[in-house]
Amino acid sequence: MRRDDVLWAVACFAGGLVLLSAGAHVDRPTPVHLLAAPLLVTCLGVAVRRSRPLLCLPLGIAALLGDLALGPSLGTILILTDNLYAVVLYGPRPLGRWILGVTSSIAVVGGSVAAFIFRDFAAFAIVLVQMALVGVMPVITALFMAQFRDQADAERARAEQVARLAELDRRTAVQAERARMARELHDVIANHFSAIAIQSTAVLSRKDLDAGVVRKVLESVRENSVQGMAELRSMIGLLRQEGEEPEMSEAVRLRLADADELVERAREAGLTVRLRVDGTAGELPASVDLAGYRILQESLTNALKHGGGTAEVKIGYRAAEVVLTVDSPAGGAAPGLPGARAGLVGMRERAALVGGAVEAGPRDGGWRVRAVLPTAHPPAAHPPAARPATAAHPTGAATRPAGSP
Repeated sequence: MRRDDVLWAVACFAGGLVLLSAGAHVDRPTPVHLLAAPLLVTCLGVAVRRSRPLLCLPLGIAALLGDLALGPSLGTILILTDNLYAVVLYGPRPLGRWILGVTSSIAVVGGSVAAFIFRDFAAFAIVLVQMALVGVMPVITALFMAQFRDQADAERARAEQVARLAELDRRTAVQAERARMARELHDVIANHFSAIAIQSTAVLSRKDLDAGVVRKVLESVRENSVQGMAELRSMIGLLRQEGEEPEMSEAVRLRLADADELVERAREAGLTVRLRVDGTAGELPASVDLAGYRILQESLTNALKHGGGTAEVKIGYRAAEVVLTVDSPAGGAAPGLPGARAGLVGMRERAALVGGAVEAGPRDGGWRVRAVLPTAHPPAAHPPAARPATAAHPTGAATRPAGSP
């Protein structure tokens, strides 16, 4: 039994005794103190109203029958209404509907009997209203309260479900942001540091280099360091911007049209690169521009680390897509190297985010990376002829493809 229910039962019993002492009962030869017994039984039903609600009904019926035989008394009848209310509210739902039917039938039958006995329709109305107040109204009230409680439970469950979904969305957003930051950090730091490591290793392993070559290599190392720090500062600035999805500003936006700068830095790092651009580099969405730029950057870094010292880059601007192809004599990350395959995973993720795809693997005795990125703004219907870019010999001298002026 609950403590508050027991206290409420004690208060009801005390109130019932006050009503008995005040004469709120039908005068009969029965001693008044015997009417306390049915009152006590109804109060026991109050004490177990929530712990054992099904017990309230038999206790209330037994108390009513005993009170009618001895009295009846007002206190017992009033407390009986709480017994009915409790069994309907805290008991099974079908039982409440059944009790409503029974109490309604009893009220109608009682009124009809009174009208038959007293031969007066007023007696029917009086008895009907009295029995409805005692039996029907508590049941109807409990049914309404049960419905409101069920609705509150449903709303609470729905709110908890929404909260769980919101938490899952938050975790997904956090994971996506971590993946995006990991891709950016890899591309910003790893690519420049890879060039620095390769160049410094070459200088340390060669004892016959003259001062001019060493100076040129150190200038390239410095250029990669400065460029890496600049891109890192740009990324930190973007992360510090307010808002859910900070857009890359024009001042720091990386464009695929700047591929010649990437190629030039790769040449300075010792990679012989031939660049060919087909079509016109029109205005691309920022996400496509960034994805293409980073894919090309990672491909050149892989060619520098794992290739044969040369690479051929082809960028094709088509009506609804950009096709980027990087071929090198050999490629692919060695399984034992730290971060092996991380670049390939990052390239595929970048392409997937803009609705494109990346294929990387052996091709014709070498290694090919081919990325297809859809564009939202197609270029002109009749693009000009292809504009091959300059290529570099291993010696560092610049040449032009055959047929170019």
